[in-house]
Formats: sequence, structure tokens, C-alpha cells
Amino acid sequence: MARYTGPKDKINRRFGVPLFGPSKALERRNYPPGPHGLRSGRRKKSDYAIALGEKQKLKFIYGVLEKQFRGYYHEAGRRRGITGDIMLQLLETRLDNVCYRLGFGNTRQAARQLVNHGHVLVNGKKVDIASYQVRSGDTIQIGSRASSQQLGLRMLDLTQSVPLQDWLTLDREKMEGAVARLPETEDLDSPVNLQLIVELYSR
Repeated sequence: MARYTGPKDKINRRFGVPLFGPSKALERRNYPPGPHGLRSGRRKKSDYAIALGEKQKLKFIYGVLEKQFRGYYHEAGRRRGITGDIMLQLLETRLDNVCYRLGFGNTRQAARQLVNHGHVLVNGKKVDIASYQVRSGDTIQIGSRASSQQLGLRMLDLTQSVPLQDWLTLDREKMEGAVARLPETEDLDSPVNLQLIVELYSR
């Protein structure tokens, strides 16, 4: 599956937000990369550039490329409700993101790798597709193989201080979580302006 494999700290510094998790480089140098990074903030951006930046941020956060991201936008547009919120809900209910929210990965990239390598079961069946859409009532657990259990235990130890989302439940002893309900608007805390993204695609 295609995914971004370039320098993450550079992207974090470009947008001024730790899109891939905590970034020491961003803490040390909280300005854009490049020889003119300190002065680049003086340039005024066009409305298009701002909207494009918001779209790129959301794509990097969830680790999807343009074709797949556009597919989420079109699917959200077909459903009833606010397009931006529905698109974010679709991204939040990807299997790799749900595993990240449950603490089965300390980053979304780690959670995606856990899924792709076949360590995750959904309703008792192995699912190795990171973009798999989970539904309300689905159970997600770490597989019973020794290697899976070891990885799951290590990740849960790393993420034990991370608060659990209200729309999920987790049994740390069984390494099993469940989708109690689909995330609602108040659960979707995104550092991007969704309306600008919708306006960008609707031009």
C-alpha cells in the first residue's frame, strides 16, 4: 500500500504542527525548514495556499495519499450531513486509526504496521487492510500468536497514559477493544479547518 515515507520532521516544521506524533525537531526549531525558514512567515499566503495546506495536513495525519483522500471526500459528499465532519468520521474509523486510538500503536504508522502484518483481529477474524472501515459494535483485538501478543503488550505499555476516546472501550488485560458508537462531531478534535478543505474540493 502506498504511503508517505519521506522526512517527517521536515513536514512537521513546514506546518508548525506535530502531524506524526511528538517531534523534538519542531520543539527545537519551531519555524519552517530551509535557509529562509525564519523569514518565510512574513509572506502572505493566498486563500488557495491556506486551503491546500489544510488538506495536506489532514492527509499526513491519517497517512493517506491524494486518490484515497479524494475518495473519502466523495463518499462523505454522498452521505447526509456535514461533508467535512463525515469525511473526518470516515478517516477516524479506519482500522489503523482505531488501533492507534485504542493504544495498539504509539503512532498511526506503528498501528498501520501492526494491521498490515496481520496482528489484528476484527470480530475474531484477521484483517490486514489498514483502510478497513470499522462499524459500531465491532471488536478489535490483538491476535493470539506469541509475536502478536508481545507487540500488543509493548504498545499498550507505551500508551498507557494516553486517554481513551469516549466512543471506544478497551480491556487492557485481554488486549481487546470495541467501537461503542461511531464518533460524533464533538469527538472529532482535528487541528485542521475542514470547511476550507471542502471548499477546495468543491471549486
